[in-house]
Amino acid sequence: MVSSIRDAASGDIPQVVELDTVVAGGDDERPAAIERWIAAGSMRVAVATDEIVGYCVIERAFLGHWFVEMVMVAEDSRGQGIGAELLLDAQRQRDTAKLFTSTNLSNQPMQRLLARLGWRSVGIVYGLDEGDPELFYLAPGAITGLS
Repeated sequence: MVSSIRDAASGDIPQVVELDTVVAGGDDERPAAIERWIAAGSMRVAVATDEIVGYCVIERAFLGHWFVEMVMVAEDSRGQGIGAELLLDAQRQRDTAKLFTSTNLSNQPMQRLLARLGWRSVGIVYGLDEGDPELFYLAPGAITGLS
């Protein structure tokens, strides 16, 4: 259970890097991205019993709208609602009418989470990751002409 969600600080970098499965998978560029996200004030972390168990990166980088760039939950903390809490926090943080995110077609757990939270599928882009299209979603409560 998450005790708090707060802005990430530079002192959080080691814990965030440690829980990140992309880093564990050998992505040498991810630690630098984590540092940039924290320095820019784009990252929020979920804390449970004084330990960071997940993070969310939101940036105003999608045609002037907020975009959830990344949601990451520590492997041993998955399935406990932490990802949902981070996404709900992102929805509260926005100051635009629309909040978007995306995930790969292969990422079924994220698609299920987004559906459960009421996010709507709004498009698909091919060619970002070879053979694994990117699905785009719009947060609930967004002002839009979509039906």
